[in-house]
Amino acid sequence: MVFSSAVFLFAFLPCTWLINRFLPRAVSNVFLCVASLVFYAWGEPVYVLILIFVVLVNYLLTRGFDTSEFKKTRLIIGVVVNISTLFVFKYADFALESLNLLPGVSIPLPGILLPIGVSFFIFQTMSYLIDVYRGTCAPQRSFHKLLLYVSFFPQLIAGPIVYYHDIDRQIEERRIDSAATAQGIRRFIIGLSKKVLIADTMAVAVDAIFAQDTGGLAMPVAWIGALAYILQLYFDFSGYSDMALGLARMFGFSFKENFNYPYIASSVSAFWRRWHISLSTWFKEYVYIPLGGNRKGGFRTAVNKVTVFFLAGLWHGAQWTFVVWGLVHGAFLLFELYFKPFERLERSKIKWIGHIYTIVMVTLAFVLFRSESFMQALAFIGNMFSGNMNLGLQARLFTPVFITAFCAGIIGSTPWIRVVTQRIRSKKMSGLLGCVSYAVSIILLLMCMFSLSAQTYNPFIYFRF
Repeated sequence: MVFSSAVFLFAFLPCTWLINRFLPRAVSNVFLCVASLVFYAWGEPVYVLILIFVVLVNYLLTRGFDTSEFKKTRLIIGVVVNISTLFVFKYADFALESLNLLPGVSIPLPGILLPIGVSFFIFQTMSYLIDVYRGTCAPQRSFHKLLLYVSFFPQLIAGPIVYYHDIDRQIEERRIDSAATAQGIRRFIIGLSKKVLIADTMAVAVDAIFAQDTGGLAMPVAWIGALAYILQLYFDFSGYSDMALGLARMFGFSFKENFNYPYIASSVSAFWRRWHISLSTWFKEYVYIPLGGNRKGGFRTAVNKVTVFFLAGLWHGAQWTFVVWGLVHGAFLLFELYFKPFERLERSKIKWIGHIYTIVMVTLAFVLFRSESFMQALAFIGNMFSGNMNLGLQARLFTPVFITAFCAGIIGSTPWIRVVTQRIRSKKMSGLLGCVSYAVSIILLLMCMFSLSAQTYNPFIYFRF
């Protein structure tokens, strides 16, 4: 596990920022690298050696890309090392469990613990390796700078996936000023509020509902539980992304956005252009396009899309429910690809039909994502459409705090607040809006601190990926 919330907020973060603020750039890179490794090694020091090993291998392989006659061989070796590391630590037990389902097979499981954030930092090292091979960016000559790129603590354990060519110049030339620091702090508080005030509140009800015997689950409770889960997942993960972007801004880095209001999408393909953008972009750039994309006919396009979403589901977890979740999304993308009237509907005045279709499909798929087994998922979805209407004691889950957070989550998952603030700015009231936004941030921070002191630690969902 990483730092506790209190230690991170009141010790590690302020001390790291304050020391870094007064260091020259060259020393700052070394300091942030060391601080990030300390952050990652806090709970399980041995795993930091895996991180350093992976970065070192990719560093050594790319050092000779510009002069080596064995450039492709080095690429293949690097890809094999990266994927093998990910497989051993994330999928070894899963693969053996699947083999043990065969008659007469009984292989002992190694029980390897999953290093936190391994999926994220492996994808970053692979993107660096492939980009250097393609000539998209020059190989980094300094090992500690490459290690900083991969291990930078704001995004190390749950993303977003950052591409080296997006921040290579920032490592050398970034600047820190008061305005950027203030904006970063505000963005961090917004992300923290998403997690603590909305996602964690949803989690209490979601955990209770999914833990119930599905045989007696009321239809309204099943729907509220499913909708509460998609809010929990969105505000948990987008909250972490906001925190990462805010922290990066405080240290002079600028990362690309990872979410763009995915629940307002009017198709599943549009949903994936808005949800976990760094991951969908990674699969597009390094899997879909190399496989041929949509350039080799309809059948190959379908195969490529299914392959991408099979891998995307598997990336999320070593469990068949995640794989099927990915394949379900892939199937709906193929449906939209070949069902052209739906494409026209997305651009029409009645695209609200597409919104309903998308949110229902995404909600049902996320039930599979949340469930421990296929049987639980099928039973839960069955209750959403054929369950009884007797709320009974289940109604106690929907407290005033839950209802408030649920409504806030619905509003916050739309661009309504952004639209309002843009209208205020257009009336030349930016100064007043800035003061109000920072005042609200202070209030939200106090609410988060109070909530954190009153509840047990609830880790981010994407820590396990």
